[in-house]
Amino acid sequence: MCDQGVAGPHESVDCRVANGWTVVEANDEIDIAFAPLVQAAVIRSLAEGHRHFVLDLCSTRFLDSMGLGMIVAITKHIKARQGSLRIACSDKWLLQVFVLGGLRHVYSFHDSVEQAVAQPSGASSWPVRSATSHS
Repeated sequence: MCDQGVAGPHESVDCRVANGWTVVEANDEIDIAFAPLVQAAVIRSLAEGHRHFVLDLCSTRFLDSMGLGMIVAITKHIKARQGSLRIACSDKWLLQVFVLGGLRHVYSFHDSVEQAVAQPSGASSWPVRSATSHS
């Protein structure tokens, strides 16, 4: 199961299962140093049989282009396993990174993890649409 975390020098990636979703919580900053740790946690969870993910960015303070690239990379891995990905994030500055990257309408964004996992896993399909009113 995905119940352990992966720790970097200052950050951690915690995984847990909620309502059939594997919640990957990326604390602090997702940058060139930390993005590979998040990707490794998702790939390890996929190898363990998990297919439906929520990327929890609620505690993330910074996301750079390396972090955005990592999200695209894990999306490809998840889609290859017929899985799905939702993103929990209500920070307007982080959401703007997705807008600028042309990815705002590719993912299903939710204000909280609780909102993202409210519907059982497997109920969504690609491409997904935004579940919140963020622009």
